Amino acid sequence: MEPMIIHGMEWTTKELFVYPNEFIYWSIQIVMYPYMTGLVAGAFVLSSLYHVFDQKDLKDMARFSLVFSLALLPTALMPLLFHLQQPLRGINVILTPHFTSAIAAFGIVFSTYGAIVLSEIWFVYREYFVAQTVALRGRQGAGPATKRLLYHLLTLGAYDTSATALAKDKKTVRILAGAGIPVACFLHGYAGFIFGSVKANALWMSPLMPVIFIMSAVVSGIALCMLTYIAIMEWKRFRSPPAKGLGDDSVQVVGQVALEDVIGKASRYLIGFLVAAISLELLDLVFRGYTAMKSWDILRSVLYHKDFVNIFVLQYGVGNLLPFALLTLPRLTIRRIVFALIFILYGVFMMRWNVVIGGQAFSLSFAGFMHYHLPLLPHNLDTFKEGLLGALTVAGTPFVLFWLINKIVPSLKLVEEQTK
Repeated sequence: MEPMIIHGMEWTTKELFVYPNEFIYWSIQIVMYPYMTGLVAGAFVLSSLYHVFDQKDLKDMARFSLVFSLALLPTALMPLLFHLQQPLRGINVILTPHFTSAIAAFGIVFSTYGAIVLSEIWFVYREYFVAQTVALRGRQGAGPATKRLLYHLLTLGAYDTSATALAKDKKTVRILAGAGIPVACFLHGYAGFIFGSVKANALWMSPLMPVIFIMSAVVSGIALCMLTYIAIMEWKRFRSPPAKGLGDDSVQVVGQVALEDVIGKASRYLIGFLVAAISLELLDLVFRGYTAMKSWDILRSVLYHKDFVNIFVLQYGVGNLLPFALLTLPRLTIRRIVFALIFILYGVFMMRWNVVIGGQAFSLSFAGFMHYHLPLLPHNLDTFKEGLLGALTVAGTPFVLFWLINKIVPSLKLVEEQTK
């Protein structure tokens, strides 16, 4: 008779006095869950800086980040489905949402946010859908006919592209973007609420947890959009042929100046959100030390001994202070911004790691500790879903979805036209 394998047993090691039924049940996928939902919210906030607050200097990135937010949206569900032992039941959260629990409310928030993003994209690209439908008329072949049918369906029968109709579209986009900001924040803030409302866990129980999650979500979402935007623009500039009458050097300089201008302006907003996120996290840390509740002894052992490197070196040092210094030093360059964005994304990931994994590190007996060992090479389905390959699958999915969506909704079309 084979021994029974308990979920969490394969990646948990124990130290000192730990109850026999205690394991680190929430592994890498529960780290990825708030991380990916945070990227969704942050990307939408970046697009709203132009659509709502009329920041014209971010116009080039607004449409890109809006479409990228849609590509990120399905990945908010993937970590939960990977983690569930019965993933086919996960659809019940969407089909039967209610407010009796934070997880059950996810169905309402997720569906509302998805409807807002899809509606906003439709109003932004409605003119393009109509133009494509008209341009494909009369073309022979199965490919053009299929594309024309697709764009005809996407128009929803609204072919009016007069100045009055387009002005109404623009006004509707602003309304939807304004309504989407609190919904996007609530989409991720409730993930922080789930942790902050767990009274049995001393590390998670904090009223600041939802706010910290929201602010770090905005930071990570903006950073990922900027990093992806830089990579795509650099690749397109590398592959684009030189314009007639201009040498290769002239084209390279024009494209680089335009990219530096957009990214430089976006980085200023990123710095502001980064300062707010760092301040909230430090405020929470000081508050815990000042109140010094009865669980402070075990918390202090986790924060300042067991997880000192993860929290103060990797999260605060590499993930917060280092990118802040890179972004604020004079003569900012694209290369330095890229390194800062990578460090920011790593820092936010470590924040999620320290909350989820660090919160389970100490035993409920307050006399022992548990350590999580990420499965690198899977030897069964469980170690794949809860291991490195499962996390990489979740992280890579939005880029594949964005590539597919961008075939229909060219979010970078305007930028390409400007650089030609």
